[in-house]
Amino acid sequence: MPNHNIYRQSFSVAFDYPVVFTRDVFGSNFPVLLETVISDDGQSVSRFLIFIDSEVHRLHPGLVNRIQSSFDRHADRLELVKPPHVLQGGEAIKNDYRMTMEIVDTILEYKLCRHSYVAVVGGGAVLDAVGFAASIVHRGLRTVRLPTTVLSQNDGGVGVKNGMNLHGGKNIVGTFHPPHAVINDMDFLSTLPDREWIAGVAEAYKVALIKDEKFFRFLCAHARGLNNRDNRAMELLVRRCADLHMEHIRSSGDPFETGRSRPLDFGHWAAHKLESMSNYRIGHGEAVASGLALDSLYAVEMGWLEEKDAHALLKGLQDTGFMLWHEEMGRRLGDGTLEILGGLDDFREHLGGELCVTFPLGVGQKHETQHIDRKTVEKAVTELSDISRGELRRARQVMP
Repeated sequence: MPNHNIYRQSFSVAFDYPVVFTRDVFGSNFPVLLETVISDDGQSVSRFLIFIDSEVHRLHPGLVNRIQSSFDRHADRLELVKPPHVLQGGEAIKNDYRMTMEIVDTILEYKLCRHSYVAVVGGGAVLDAVGFAASIVHRGLRTVRLPTTVLSQNDGGVGVKNGMNLHGGKNIVGTFHPPHAVINDMDFLSTLPDREWIAGVAEAYKVALIKDEKFFRFLCAHARGLNNRDNRAMELLVRRCADLHMEHIRSSGDPFETGRSRPLDFGHWAAHKLESMSNYRIGHGEAVASGLALDSLYAVEMGWLEEKDAHALLKGLQDTGFMLWHEEMGRRLGDGTLEILGGLDDFREHLGGELCVTFPLGVGQKHETQHIDRKTVEKAVTELSDISRGELRRARQVMP
């Protein structure tokens, strides 16, 4: 007779949070924020601690005062426990755990509880760092995200993850912590530098190529307009891309990525490695553009994607303003191996030991593979280098 007993525990938890698209959230549309945090009893005062990306603070010098004034006007419902706290923006905040612990210390100093709110206004890196800190205090505080970049409004800011970098690896440490609410204020996009304006377009190409052919054709047709800061095209891009990301999280059956398939990381095995190899000189969107180009050329070699569609992608990315080749992509180790191939090993470890990489299967469809032929990757790297210099090896005319 066995001398042990097994009890099978099983339960599910439903998550529900609004993703709001608006403008002037700390002005005329402040009720949008108020409505997302109405207390359960309708009477309690909701306590808030707000963190602001330093770059957003620089571009919007009156923002702190506007936030304070808005909270003062609704003091019967909201309490801002201290003036908004400005944090260093950019990837540096994800590389420095002292900053993370300073956020934790600030949350504890003002005695926020699990019914309080941590709001964060900024780009993806600051959203990640503050979200991570908030998720580990009292096992998770209510987080309100106010993304301010294209990349955060159409991708990471609407999802359920946050992360920190460690030992040169991207997002090695992190948690799954769904936000209480996401508020995309489109007005923040108008002040973005050109580099940040286009950064999130790469993620749109990513999700379009594997999920939505119509959206992919839209991106290719509007590439030059996006590069020239076509506001209407960008707003449509942000909304559709965010919707596709949310649909995947909602319907994939694996929102916390317990399995080995991560379709939304198409193009990312090389992108993450490229970022770390450059010491994050290459931004995430720029790295993703290169990763998509590389994986699409690989897909052509494997017979999964037509050459004309891969070239449409590359041309679209270039017309948007991306540089697809970075010197790090051709860097080799002492034994002659391309250093970027180490991204496959990093990706395998991150997935749990078994490699599973997503590639397009035609436009608007995808498939996963557990094997990557490294010689074919080398061939794709060489071709991307040639294309970047205008020396297209193939005789086909690139689509106009």
